[in-house]
Amino acid sequence: MNINVHAGHNPDGKPGSGAVGLIRESTEARKVKDEVISRLRRLGHTVYDCTCENGSGQRDVLKKIVDACNAHQADLDVAIHFNSGAGDSAGNGKTTGTEAYVYRMTGPAAEYAKRVCEAVSRLGYVNRGVKANQGLYVLKNTKAPAVLVECCFVDDRDDVNLYRAEDMAEAIVSGITGISDPPDTGDPEGTLYRVQTGAFAIRENAVAMQARLKAAGFDAIIVRGRQG
Repeated sequence: MNINVHAGHNPDGKPGSGAVGLIRESTEARKVKDEVISRLRRLGHTVYDCTCENGSGQRDVLKKIVDACNAHQADLDVAIHFNSGAGDSAGNGKTTGTEAYVYRMTGPAAEYAKRVCEAVSRLGYVNRGVKANQGLYVLKNTKAPAVLVECCFVDDRDDVNLYRAEDMAEAIVSGITGISDPPDTGDPEGTLYRVQTGAFAIRENAVAMQARLKAAGFDAIIVRGRQG
């Protein structure tokens, strides 16, 4: 796949930066964005970083993000954000959770968003679900299907205690691709890995798995063998 990924907002300290609570949206969104890009690339996808670092204000940031996204022929745009408004700095033993926005509730973006929310919720966050919003500038103006991920709440103690950028990124990547990211082992350049997803006694099951892998952007072949 060709995928655009960006962190929402300007960097902290600049006009149009993100929400601030127990953690800072602009800082954490960039950490998650960097991890998402790295993991997607290790899985073989072409990924463009469309984050804006020098916007003059909120509107300018949004325009620069959209312009960067639309400069590529992409299959998907992914915006990384963090939510606010929980007002639970002490913690009440429950997360406020994760959610995602799409332009409409039909089409590929909605399906990707649903899978991302499910993957992030498996980390322990409440799944607030997928919501349509036709007023968000990025969702309205990008050419490719777009998903805006609200990872968790910056002002909820339970969300923040659970949050790790690496875990969040792995969940987002798993939601997008349906495949968990292999660890970066630091092996020498040129190292190759053989990946086996399973062996099936029924051919139709092998064909179904092959189709899933190809839909996720991976070449897959069926090798015939014998048991024992």
